[in-house]
Amino acid sequence: MAEPSSGDKNAIAAPGPDPNLITWTGPNDPEHPKNWQPYRKWTSIIPMSLFNFLSSMSSATMAPALTSIDEDLNFSSNTKLILSLTVFLLGTAFVPLITAPLSEVFGRSLVLQSMNLVYILFNTLCGAAHSPTQLIVFRFLAGLGGAGPFAIGSGINADLFKPHERGQAIALFTLAPLLGIVIGPIAGGFLVQYVSWRWCFYLVSVVGGATQLLGLPFFRETYAPVLLQRRCKQLRKTTQNDALYTEHDSISLLQLLRMSLTRPFKLLGTQPVVQVWSVYCAFLWGILYLLIATFPDVWTGTYGESVSIGSLNYISLFVGMGVASQIGTRLADKYYVRLSARNGGQGLPEFRLPVLIIGAILVPIGLFWYGWSARSSIHWIMPNIGAAIYSAGTLLEVLCVTGYIIDTYQKYAASAMAAILVLRSLLAVVLPLAAPSLYSNLGFGWGNTLLGLIAVFVGIPAPILLWYYGPGLRRRSPYARDD
Repeated sequence: MAEPSSGDKNAIAAPGPDPNLITWTGPNDPEHPKNWQPYRKWTSIIPMSLFNFLSSMSSATMAPALTSIDEDLNFSSNTKLILSLTVFLLGTAFVPLITAPLSEVFGRSLVLQSMNLVYILFNTLCGAAHSPTQLIVFRFLAGLGGAGPFAIGSGINADLFKPHERGQAIALFTLAPLLGIVIGPIAGGFLVQYVSWRWCFYLVSVVGGATQLLGLPFFRETYAPVLLQRRCKQLRKTTQNDALYTEHDSISLLQLLRMSLTRPFKLLGTQPVVQVWSVYCAFLWGILYLLIATFPDVWTGTYGESVSIGSLNYISLFVGMGVASQIGTRLADKYYVRLSARNGGQGLPEFRLPVLIIGAILVPIGLFWYGWSARSSIHWIMPNIGAAIYSAGTLLEVLCVTGYIIDTYQKYAASAMAAILVLRSLLAVVLPLAAPSLYSNLGFGWGNTLLGLIAVFVGIPAPILLWYYGPGLRRRSPYARDD
């Protein structure tokens, strides 16, 4: 069966001639999420971003604790030990393929909160693990729950904001998981040295539980079709007219579920835009987790710092991302507005690409700098500068890719991001496992040079090609549209 009509324009059209058809009252209907007051939009997206932050923080907090965990649980190999860190991301690879489309059937809030509870439960059990197998299994199950916010967040962003309003919201959504990846190891370094590695999990669960409770009043449903169906249900009760319906009721729940659950796979299999960004985001995410997994080797091994002091070097990643989020957001919005004005006021997803190219240049520069300066004869500030440059470029790219996907797929943004998360998360699991062999054979200098060269050949051509061919690809896509 063909996909249903996908435009918000249909959802906010004036009522048609059928008196039983319930639609939005017009483009300015105050109950449509895009017309909510700013405070209502931001209090809806902030709790989701906090869980995005905590989930990513959980994925990396145990990195500085790997040695202590090995001493306590006796892992049989170093590869299996690193797997206990990265297996969390297997859930991120597959669960969004289910949760994202389910959120396009049952709504964002129900699916998101259910996954949050699963995440908190199994993350807590990770701290209680008494064997390598238990830890790996619980980490995998925690990853299943923690994957909820990643793709659904893109859908919420598309629900609430128009293209020219999305800069700050995308920055918050993008920055939250990246900061979690950076802050997690810093907290983990101090917890493992002064308390216990088990508190790397307990602390995150406590904060997650508090966020869940405090965020309950702000977990509003944002998906327009679900809100319209709720309006229709309420009107049936008040008018006693069971003939009332919405345009979204024309398909049975079973058919809708079947279409929704297969949509991410269709997007990944048929959409060149999704395929290109899947490969590139997979590479970016894999490098990020490789650096996180090997950071302790640089600071404790090369520079002889303690675990807690060595973890403070993750601040360089934080600084790079923080600066990029502020400058990058303003640059992205500036380019978008300027190019839209030249295009007769019509915005296009390609207007996100100029800033992405800047990020594509910064990533290899940062990798080269970090790799060749990470040696005891060079001051420790130098590899930190390289790491900051790299992280700034990574944030700019993730920021622009997310904006491009949301602008392109709009109503199906959650499914599109879920498709991208598959390869991204799989490579983030696999690439750190190759880190010991990569750096033992090539060293940090040549190892990061290899990664940097791949970043050049993958990252720079992609936005240039999409600048010229993106509009044509969207015109041929049944899922994409210009807004």
